[in-house]
Amino acid sequence: MNKKVMELKTVEVWDGNMANSQALRQADVDVVAAYPITPSTATVENYAMFHANGYIDGEVMMTESEHAAMSACVGAGAAGGRVATATSSQGLALMIEVLYQASGMRIPVVLCLVNRALAAPLNVNGDHSDLYLTRDSGWISLDAFNPQQAYDMTLMSFKISEHPDVRLPVISNQDGFMTSHTAQNVTPLPDEVASKFVGDYLQVNALLNFDKPVTHGVQTEQDWHFEHKAKQHAALMGSKKVILDVFKEFKELTGREYKLVETYNMKNADIAIVCLGTTYETAMLAIEQLKAEGINAGVVAPRVFRPFPLEEMAEALQGVKAIACMDRSAPGGTVGTLFNEISGALINKPNRPLVSNLIYGLGGRDMTVALLKDIYRTLDKEAKEGKLSGKIQRFVGVRGPELAFYNAQGVEK
Repeated sequence: MNKKVMELKTVEVWDGNMANSQALRQADVDVVAAYPITPSTATVENYAMFHANGYIDGEVMMTESEHAAMSACVGAGAAGGRVATATSSQGLALMIEVLYQASGMRIPVVLCLVNRALAAPLNVNGDHSDLYLTRDSGWISLDAFNPQQAYDMTLMSFKISEHPDVRLPVISNQDGFMTSHTAQNVTPLPDEVASKFVGDYLQVNALLNFDKPVTHGVQTEQDWHFEHKAKQHAALMGSKKVILDVFKEFKELTGREYKLVETYNMKNADIAIVCLGTTYETAMLAIEQLKAEGINAGVVAPRVFRPFPLEEMAEALQGVKAIACMDRSAPGGTVGTLFNEISGALINKPNRPLVSNLIYGLGGRDMTVALLKDIYRTLDKEAKEGKLSGKIQRFVGVRGPELAFYNAQGVEK
């Protein structure tokens, strides 16, 4: 059919879900298969509205579960179509089995993951439990801090995922409610410009290409499984170059610059926090206010969570004396994921800083400017004294008795 043309303003007021929906529409997706779940429901709801009103040529499939939604995406992708979906929290947990199928079969799916806490107890608000659940699934994982970035990341996800040197699925993350339901100014690309940027879908080993019969999802056992996973990992690690190339092309098109690791005020910073999502922009406000106190602080965030930018993260944190790795997810009997990642990035560096692990914001608990300023003040004290002021892991912003774990061996100056 001939789809209708949607007229967009130079600047639109969108929340993160609408930003996702518009990026999916502009990417000319063939199949969006989904099962709605808060807070990602509106991503597919908006897209379905566009479809019903004639703005989309592709298909919308409402399945009986999130597991089925990702299965439908894998099937449609294997058949030779551009596919996408959206989910959160328990929905992601239900589809996790099929995430491994998608990456192992090298199907370029785009998943808009609106980050939300995992039950129990049941909670619909945002933390990074589901984001962390995907970390070993073989998917590229990008992170947005606001609706503009959600639009940009989702649009770029198609170009990265479908690149001939990658052919891996991509997750476009954003914070539940804090981004997904917060309306802000977004500067979109015109439809024709966005469509040209993403490009036409290139079919590779399509099941419906009967001139070249192929099989997907074969069984390998010990004779070839290792080699297959090694090749898959090599493609994932090699995707950094493609990601950087796409970021560069997008900057030339829009003026908006993205890096593997985002930093603020890190040039001469003595202390820093490492975080994901909306906390990055809150930290920027805290940093500016602390300058009056003579505290030189910075913030660092991985824009690309997978493949993890180990070398770039170490470079960003060189010269810093004390770091707080802030994990917005229950650690489950160990240190948080970001703490592990950052420790790995710094372990072989000659001047290793003090590194602590702060668990915060679970189930949508607010991280305020005031609380971040207190965290920075503690880091400043630790940097000056040359030792941690408490245990390695602390829960911040939680009511009740102090929760702190893992003894710290401070190094006295």
